[in-house]
Amino acid sequence: MDQNNKKVDNQKRLTISDVANALGVSKSTVSRTLSGNGRISEATRKRILQYIKEHNYTPNFIAKSLAESKTFNIAAVIPRDYNLVDLPFFQECMIGISEYASSQNYDVFMCICYEDDMSQLERIVENHKVDGVILTRTLFDDKKEQYLLEKKVPFATIGTSINKEVIQVDNDHREACKEMTSYLIMKGFRRIGLIGGSETHIVTLNRYRGYEDAHKEHGLSVDKQIVYMNAQNSITIEKYAMELVKQDVDVIVCMDDSICTNVLKVFKKEGIKVPQDIKLASYFNSTMLENRTPSITTLQFNIKELGIEACRALFSRINGDMNCSKIIKKYEVILKESTK
Repeated sequence: MDQNNKKVDNQKRLTISDVANALGVSKSTVSRTLSGNGRISEATRKRILQYIKEHNYTPNFIAKSLAESKTFNIAAVIPRDYNLVDLPFFQECMIGISEYASSQNYDVFMCICYEDDMSQLERIVENHKVDGVILTRTLFDDKKEQYLLEKKVPFATIGTSINKEVIQVDNDHREACKEMTSYLIMKGFRRIGLIGGSETHIVTLNRYRGYEDAHKEHGLSVDKQIVYMNAQNSITIEKYAMELVKQDVDVIVCMDDSICTNVLKVFKKEGIKVPQDIKLASYFNSTMLENRTPSITTLQFNIKELGIEACRALFSRINGDMNCSKIIKKYEVILKESTK
């Protein structure tokens, strides 16, 4: 091996002990310099950093994690009961989370949990594998939130939580759904049927409140006979869609793209034409509704940004900031053929 290669090889193997021995300081002094924690004289700090720079020293992450009592990992919790059509939402969230975590030199564990089985999350936490957690769905009675609070693990939610202690990052679903419903009312529609998802999900309540707010703003009362909730499978959605057709509603609003996709399948099977026979809209858009004929009036949110902001909020909490919740106001009502 020539001298140049030997020098490079030595640089790769340089340790905290090597730096300490070369400069005549303790290993803890080098560790404190790397972590930025502890009291060290400015002269010593500069001397250590200069030596590290000259020798291209890259800290070993295991040693760095021990020095800072950190794992440099976070977990993103995905609900096990998601539908295939929900997958684009969670994929976009994960892209945002991963991009921001990577910028902070962190890695992301993906953790799968049922509503009543969080053993995977418990194993990760009990084994001290992560510094924080992001929950990608919020529930009214959320056992995962309570568990993380009890264990004093920093965490953030994508979605609104009823627990004020929880860091939460969410789109402004209520305002967005109010705006879309107001648009439909201003077009002259009065009988606006609604098909919603699980009432255990907080996002369902926020979207319904937006629907309700729009009616109140226009001096209208909500007809509960044309509101159907807890539509969680294709059979239920088909039943509710056909009930609304029988009740002669002007337009059906679906709370998300999954429900809307199923309604379109039912209408195709039954020979019901949109928008000629009935109008249709969705409170959430994804790739599931792209290239549909007719094109669907929807609400568009930036889901990747949601993941980025949730991750940013989590790191703020890890670093001691207790006030880092955020409501993302950005959304767009996309008006298309299905409500013409």
